[in-house]
Amino acid sequence: MTVTVREATPGDLPEILRLVHGLAEYEKEPDAVEATEADFAAVMFPADGHPNTFGLVAEVDGQIIGIAIWFHTFSTWTGKNGIWLEDLFVSPSRRGSGAGTALLGRLARICRERGYTRLEWCVLKWNTPSIGFYESLGAKAQDEWETYRLDGEALKEFADSVSS
Repeated sequence: MTVTVREATPGDLPEILRLVHGLAEYEKEPDAVEATEADFAAVMFPADGHPNTFGLVAEVDGQIIGIAIWFHTFSTWTGKNGIWLEDLFVSPSRRGSGAGTALLGRLARICRERGYTRLEWCVLKWNTPSIGFYESLGAKAQDEWETYRLDGEALKEFADSVSS
């Protein structure tokens, strides 16, 4: 079985969204996905302007089996961009095929080719199979940092409470 990684195209959006739903099920939040193909198209393939979100797909025999959705970050310490990997997902039946390694490898090469200094992502603390996989590649947990998020009603209330 040969895994091929390529940049996502607009025609891949149905499969990307299918895999995003698969990821939500894996992460025990099957009803959390609100995104539509139109939402993905607007950020990855906008009619006007430049994309701000990018995607890679992993294929076997023309079938998309994995995705990596990412965007640029910036380090004020290095003065360089990096990549934030928002989601990496390989269909459960295709895990062990090398697709995850191939997707992360392509992102690492993009970093190297473009002079980016970081490739970063989050993983759920209970996801020990993924943690083991990432550590096998040489990735290190950034335990000194805590992730914070404002979303939903809290985001709305905070935005409404500050003056413009």
